[in-house]
Amino acid sequence: MGRGAGEALIVLDTHAWLWWCDDPKRLSRRAQREIERHEAIGVSAISCWELAMLERKDRLRFDRGVASWVRQAIGRDDTVLIPVTAEIATRGGEVYAGVPEPADALIYATAVVNDASLVTRDRVLHEHDPARVVW
Repeated sequence: MGRGAGEALIVLDTHAWLWWCDDPKRLSRRAQREIERHEAIGVSAISCWELAMLERKDRLRFDRGVASWVRQAIGRDDTVLIPVTAEIATRGGEVYAGVPEPADALIYATAVVNDASLVTRDRVLHEHDPARVVW
């Protein structure tokens, strides 16, 4: 995977993934350090959907379109696209009351099921599980 010795996997929330790929200075220093310590960057498949929705709603614009951006971003050697499995979907449903955004609940569940830290600046996720969330 080319990142050197470190922990196996860290999961990025959608905004953290976008910033890590396109504007890493927007990440906190702690988030940058934690990402560097990991061999693989996990991205939930729901983040691809979330980016497409944000582009469709004109909240984000990609210079090459969202589909091309996603293909390039998940094609990086250190990036692992994690599907929304039955286990992740179930865990996301279990935490949905505490994490009211469905995509956020699934991304959080992706980190939990993979026993990984989660990089996000989302306050709700941080308050829900401060030991797992990195920002």
